[in-house]
Amino acid sequence: MERMDPRPRPPASTDVLVVGCGPAGSATATWLARAGREVTVLDAAEFPRDKTCGDGLTPRAMGEVDRLGLGDWARDRITIQGLELRGFGHERRVPWPAGDHGGVASAVRRTVFDDRLREAAVEAGATVLDGVRVTDVEKGDDGEVVAVRAGADRIACRTLVLADGVRSPVGRLLGRTWHRDSVYAVAARSYVRSSRHDHPWIGSDLELRDEAGTIQPGYGWVFPLGDGEVNLGVGALATASRPANVAVKDLLRHYARSVRGSWALEGDPRAVTSALLPMGGAVSGLAGRNWAAVGDAAACVNPLNGEGIDYALEGGRLLADLVVAGGPGGDLTRAWPEVLRRNYGEAFAIARDAARLLTYPRFLPLAGPVGMRSQTLMSAAVRCMSNTVAESDRDIVARGWRAAGSVARRFDRRPLFAD
Repeated sequence: MERMDPRPRPPASTDVLVVGCGPAGSATATWLARAGREVTVLDAAEFPRDKTCGDGLTPRAMGEVDRLGLGDWARDRITIQGLELRGFGHERRVPWPAGDHGGVASAVRRTVFDDRLREAAVEAGATVLDGVRVTDVEKGDDGEVVAVRAGADRIACRTLVLADGVRSPVGRLLGRTWHRDSVYAVAARSYVRSSRHDHPWIGSDLELRDEAGTIQPGYGWVFPLGDGEVNLGVGALATASRPANVAVKDLLRHYARSVRGSWALEGDPRAVTSALLPMGGAVSGLAGRNWAAVGDAAACVNPLNGEGIDYALEGGRLLADLVVAGGPGGDLTRAWPEVLRRNYGEAFAIARDAARLLTYPRFLPLAGPVGMRSQTLMSAAVRCMSNTVAESDRDIVARGWRAAGSVARRFDRRPLFAD
C-alpha cells in the first residue's frame, strides 16, 4: 500500500510569504504574525536542521532574543561573560561592555536555536512548512511579485520576504547580486567534546596559523555550549583580488590540535562543515516593490567577526515594522535598503575597510602584537567587533567608531545595500 505524505500542502494564497526559516525568517514571521498579519513560512530543509555557524549569541543578539521572549530559555543553557583573547605572545580576558547592547551572551547550537525560533513563529500564529523548496517566482506587469512556485504548488502573496541564506537562490531569481570585490569570509565549524564545555568565556585566537606557520587573516574560536561539547571553528577573510589561500577544513583540524590541551578536547572534531560568507551589505538588488531580502540574504554579516545572528534577528524586526507601517501598498524598493543603510551603514563601512586591511599579508603581523599589548585597545576592539556600540553611547570609542564609519561610507567604492 502506498504511503501517504503527512505533510500539509502550502496554502493557495497568503498575505506575507517568508522563504527561509532561519533566524531572519523566523523573526520576521513572528513580528508580522504578532502584528496581526497572515504569514506563511516555507523552508527547503526539514527541521531540526544544521547550519554552519559559531552558535554564539552576542549581547546584541540576546537583546533580540529577549524581545522575542526567549531570553531565559537561552541563558539557562549557558551564560557567556566575554572573550578570552590569545595571540602574539599575550592573553587578554575582555568582558562584554556595559551599555544598551552590553550584558551577557549565550551559545546555542543551530539545530536547537533555529528550531525554537520556528516554534516561536508558530506560537505567534504563522504557518510554517518545512521540506518545501521554492523553485520560481511570478511577477505581474507592474513588477510586483504575485506568487511563487514550490514544485506543483502555486502560492500567491502580497509581500515576499527572502530569508533564504547567503546564496539566496530565490533572490537570484529576482536580481539580487553579491559583489565579490568587497571583503568576504570562508569559515569552517565543528563540534568537539570537552570537559570545559561550561566555561563562561569564549576562546578567540587572533594569531591563526596554518600548518606551515603562515598567519591567516582571521581567527579561531571555541564557543562553550554547556552540553558536553564546544563549537570549534576558524574563519579567514578574503577579497576577489586576495582570495583565501587556505583549505579551511584542514586549517580547522590544525587549530583543534593546537588548542587540544588548553580546552581539554576529547576526540577529533566531528560534524565539520564549511561556508562562504558575503558580508557588510555587499549586495545590490535586495528589494522590490513588494519584496525584500533580510539577514544573510542581505549580506547582513559583520565583516570583522562573521557574526550574523544579531543582524538577522534585528533585521527581521525592522523589516516587519516597515511592512506593517507601509501597509498593503508600501514600496520596499528604496525604503528597505535605506533602513539597512541607516542602521548599519557606518558600522559596516568601517568594518569592511578594517577587514580589507587584514587581507594584506603584512598587516596583521605588524598590527596584532601592538593591539594585544594593550587591555584598553583590545577592550575597544571587542566592543566594536561584537556590534555593541549603541547609538546612545557618547564616549570616545563610540564617537570615534561612528566618525570613522561616516568617512568610510563617503569614500566607499561599492555602496552598501545598493538599490
